[in-house]
Amino acid sequence: MQLVYTHENKILVENARNLLRENGIDSRLKNEYAAGAMGDLSPIQTWPELWADEADYAKAKAIIDDLLNRPAGQAWYCPQCGEENDASFEVCWHCQSER
Repeated sequence: MQLVYTHENKILVENARNLLRENGIDSRLKNEYAAGAMGDLSPIQTWPELWADEADYAKAKAIIDDLLNRPAGQAWYCPQCGEENDASFEVCWHCQSER
């Protein structure tokens, strides 16, 4: 297993894990509950870590790198209802129509 991604925010690590899962890559989350050891360990040693098998490492790393290097994007307007949506939305928050 090789380390693919780590961050102090567990939600971001879980998001990356979900993205790998969607792409057919199994991964393992380490240090999931290590925050309680902060003080005995340095803070960075308690960050959640996402690990993948060596056979999947290159693909997993490419997926994570793509996620981290995406441009922020611009808001878009729903073609159905005309409501403004943040760039991170793929579906209109107001009427649930796709982009």
